[in-house]
Amino acid sequence: MESKNYEVIIIGGSFAGLSAALALGRAKRNILVIDNNNSCNKQAPKAHNFLTWDNSQPHEVLSEGKKDVMNYPTVEFKNGTASDAKKNSGGFEVILETGERFNTKKLLFATGVSDLMPEIKGLQSCWGISVLHCPYCHGYEVKEKKTAVFADGINALDICMVLKQWTNEIVLLTNGKSILKKRHEERLRSHDIEIIEKEISGLEQKEGNITKVFFKDNSQLEIPVMYAKLEFKQHCDIPEKLGCKMTKHGFIKIDESKKTTVHGIYAAGDNTSKGRTISLAVAAGTVAGMMINGELSSESF
Repeated sequence: MESKNYEVIIIGGSFAGLSAALALGRAKRNILVIDNNNSCNKQAPKAHNFLTWDNSQPHEVLSEGKKDVMNYPTVEFKNGTASDAKKNSGGFEVILETGERFNTKKLLFATGVSDLMPEIKGLQSCWGISVLHCPYCHGYEVKEKKTAVFADGINALDICMVLKQWTNEIVLLTNGKSILKKRHEERLRSHDIEIIEKEISGLEQKEGNITKVFFKDNSQLEIPVMYAKLEFKQHCDIPEKLGCKMTKHGFIKIDESKKTTVHGIYAAGDNTSKGRTISLAVAAGTVAGMMINGELSSESF
């Protein structure tokens, strides 16, 4: 079957991908957005810290964003998952899990990341609801509540330090013997932050709302909210297969123009930055769309 040709293919149709599609659609570029409806914030009930959309539902923001993009006739959408991509004489060929193939001059990966859940009962159910990743996204709604921080080492210090702006009742859960340096422990305790080094066995929760933390020594802690610093992996491994370099923290390496280390490939959103907020993803997608259009214009002029 003959592959259809596009100027740009965007893999990932969440906030960064849609924002790039909007910029490119307005530039009359012939583009395809491939998305499998698996955004990382799909479980979060509300979106915050995004002008005009504060306290809205994330799926509502995405739905309205897609409507905006669909106003531009050169933009197409494809529901599916990209399984592979290869370089070719015209740029790249993208292959879907269904076997469908599409050619493109430029590629943008807006594929996000996948959080790696530790084997703690109840944590997955609470993620994005009462076990949170970002106080700038959710901190105001749980301000002044007793708050647990599930982290260790320098990450724990950084999160606790920032959270003091939202609450004075913080308890640090290191899930076992802490790796905190002595001076960092002393600094935390000087702010009345309790450090619990017990291993966690599970969470008591109802419809994603945490009420208790259970420890393996059969003790427990009543808590209404928790922040967790989790490990992650890239949602999509195609950029690495194509030769894109990664940072030491596991993000796709990009420059200020959102270019990766492989010519013709761009990346934007959570797969490139630890700043996981809607506003930053939208901004990154806009930059990527503009820079891709600029590169295409330069090459054809």
